[in-house]
This record gives sequence, structure tokens and C-alpha cells, in this order.
Amino acid sequence: MTRCAWANTDPLYVAYHDHEWGVPVREDRLLFEFLVLEGAQAGLSWLTILRKRQGYRQAFAGLDPVKVAAFGSRDVERLLADPGIVRNRLKVESAVANARALLQVQEEFGSFATYQWGFVEGRTIQNEWRTLADIPAKTLEAERMSKDMKRRGFRFVGPTILYAHMQATGMVNDHTVDCFRWAELKEAEEMSA
Repeated sequence: MTRCAWANTDPLYVAYHDHEWGVPVREDRLLFEFLVLEGAQAGLSWLTILRKRQGYRQAFAGLDPVKVAAFGSRDVERLLADPGIVRNRLKVESAVANARALLQVQEEFGSFATYQWGFVEGRTIQNEWRTLADIPAKTLEAERMSKDMKRRGFRFVGPTILYAHMQATGMVNDHTVDCFRWAELKEAEEMSA
């Protein structure tokens, strides 16, 4: 079975690639989870973050944006002492700020999913990359989303981080065309249209 070249032999990576990466996410809590994890990943490997994912869920109240938005300075200090997450003050504080900004977006758009998916007109962008080298680090859609989210008070939402977020949450299908998941996800999107 052919997979994207980045999905190496690590079982956690393989499972993530085969079952999650690129699958459209339209549920606000899970979109928030990916946003927090992508921000935490800045400067680190994604495998490091996957290994800490359960720690994030425990430390950040199940990554429920309503609960995280209520975190105060004591919570931030507690999180900075938690070895189950990346203990970087800017990243921890950004998760709290992003939860608060997300709640404002929900109020304005009805859901965070409606807002984010609006940058791709509600449908997965079906790319046809042959190799990993063909895949861009960012796109115009990611740049537009980044600019708007920063304006709304989100942090750690540069276009490269947001493009990784879009890939993870299925706003784009960036599996390479030789990967078995590329065709599966493309077909699933066509059937849902």
C-alpha cells in the first residue's frame, strides 16, 4: 500500500496518516484541537506533537474552547509545569487567546467551522501533487485566513501554520496522487457533493 512519503514507519504517524490527515473536519471542538496542536508544533516535529496529543487533551479540559477560554493566569502557570504538553508560555497563552477569539467567531458566524471552511468555499480543494516537493508551504487561501484570524485576535496563525491546519482538517487534499488516501478522500468529497 503506497502512502505519502512523510508517513514513515512509526505506527503513530501511519495511523494518523491513514485515518485522520486530510479527512474533512466540520466540528468546532476538533478544529480547535488541531489549531492548538498546529500552533504548538511550530519549530517542532509533528510526531512530537502527536505523542503529546493526549497530554493536551487532559491539560486543556478536553480542548473544549468554552472551558479553555475561561482559563486564567493560574491555569497558564499549571500548564507551564505540565510535562505532557509543550511548555512554552507564548504557545500556552495563544491557546487561551485562540479559544476566546473562536467564541467570538462562533457568535458572528454560527460556528468556527462555517468561518474556516468559508476560505475554501465550503469544499475541499483537491490538489494533485506528485511528490512532497510539489506541495507548497502556504497558499493564497492560507494567507487570507491568516490575515483575517490575526485581525480577530488569534495567535500562532501564520500562513504556514494555517496551511498545515487546512491539510490536517481536510480543507485541502494534499495526499500525493500515488497515496491510497488521495483517491479515497477525493471520491468521498465527490459523493458528498
